[in-house]
Amino acid sequence: MVPVGDAGAWTHDPFGGQIIDGVLWGRGATDMKSGVAAFAAAAVDFVQTTPPDGAVILAITGDEEGDAEHGTVALLDWMAQQGETMSHCLVGEPTCPNVMGEMMKIGRRGSMTCWFTAEGVQGHSAYPHRAKNPMSALVTLLARLEAEPLDQGTDHFDASTLAITTIDCGNPATNVIPAKGRATVNIRFNDAHSGASLTEWLQAHAQAVQAETGVTISTRIQISGESFVTPPGAFSALIARAVQAETGRSPELSTSGGTSDARFVKNHCPVVEFGLVGKTMHQVDERIEVEQIHQLKAIYTRILQDYFA
Repeated sequence: MVPVGDAGAWTHDPFGGQIIDGVLWGRGATDMKSGVAAFAAAAVDFVQTTPPDGAVILAITGDEEGDAEHGTVALLDWMAQQGETMSHCLVGEPTCPNVMGEMMKIGRRGSMTCWFTAEGVQGHSAYPHRAKNPMSALVTLLARLEAEPLDQGTDHFDASTLAITTIDCGNPATNVIPAKGRATVNIRFNDAHSGASLTEWLQAHAQAVQAETGVTISTRIQISGESFVTPPGAFSALIARAVQAETGRSPELSTSGGTSDARFVKNHCPVVEFGLVGKTMHQVDERIEVEQIHQLKAIYTRILQDYFA
């Protein structure tokens, strides 16, 4: 679930679903209730007018913004147990930065988070030689991680990134060197790496700083998803033609942005993402032009028609 933030800062009720001057307001209007509605409407119309030689599967889950353990993953596990397979998958995540039709996603970067805990020896700040400062060790470690570029990018991906997201020791005193400190980094990585290779890289740096400083540094790592790319081909070309036909724009094939449930589907079948303009998703006053929803339905309808033609 994505929280509304300051409900008082919203122009309209965040759960009202109001349409005002052709704009739908509310949490999830962009990401991604409108995308679900557009595809459901397209699928219902399509199967009623042109029964396909095959199946149209709508997989709608509620935990993608959370731990993502009981939604798409559970559905794919059930399908595997039942011997059910998909030939291709289209994910309706918002993919267009500014205008409809400008971008589709053929892959995603991997994502992982590392929590460092540094344990030293508490002491008086006037006598730092009698202590082992965990914060100094963490600063050294983080500086080294930031200073070393992970890569220069690959054929389908920009360069991988590392961001320091927290540094904390909970120390209210200015004259005390704390005994323990913590820091967190988040890495978005391309197909030059894996979660395992980056785990080894992080742990090696932590062990090196530990050896130099005498401060014990432990790591806890969570890999949210590996990077992947669906190579451009017939499926992505079919989607691009539908987008071009309905919007007049030829979408860029991109791997930018965060993660999505496509990271699970990619182990099951080729997967591509196309959806609405995502400028306001997760923001206060999330909203989308109703005309874009109709346009998206038309794109999805054309994709279904061309796919089963």
